[in-house]
Amino acid sequence: MQRPKYFTLFQDEEVPDAFADLMATFMKAKQQFSAKKASVYNAQSQMLELSLAGIPSLVDQERPKALGGRAQVATPSYYPQTALPVIEHPGMASRLELDTLFYAFYYQQNTYQQYLAAKELNRQSWRFHKKYLTWFQRYEEPNDITDDYEQGTYIYFDYEGAWCQRKKADFRFEYQFLDDGELA
Repeated sequence: MQRPKYFTLFQDEEVPDAFADLMATFMKAKQQFSAKKASVYNAQSQMLELSLAGIPSLVDQERPKALGGRAQVATPSYYPQTALPVIEHPGMASRLELDTLFYAFYYQQNTYQQYLAAKELNRQSWRFHKKYLTWFQRYEEPNDITDDYEQGTYIYFDYEGAWCQRKKADFRFEYQFLDDGELA
């Protein structure tokens, strides 16, 4: 019996004739598996390429710039052209959820809405930290209180990262960074 060409792998070894058919079947299965493996690899490679296309860039981590003046955009005349008076009402902020207050504070810069949001956040025992530019609230009574700082567990609003509240244990809140501006 003449051996298949696959036996060139076994140059010095003798493979019994009884295994010749098995070897041919094995080599065929190996080729099919290799082809399937290559197609799976190509599919995974394409998925990775697509996911990398949407990866955040360095610009995405920058803090939003303060808007100087808002650009006027032409909108259809049937769209509301002026803000509803209820938005300017001081009592409206007390009805808003926390996320909305933070949004108004961080994205409605230099507006009356930012002022109302800050006033309401203060009313709800949130304090603005001038160094970290974020809002903090006591989670529990501080462990240590001096004339210059208090230290304990606080909740802070992570507006740059995940837009959520996070807990910070053993945080030292120095009073020099407390925004004690009067929000009458």
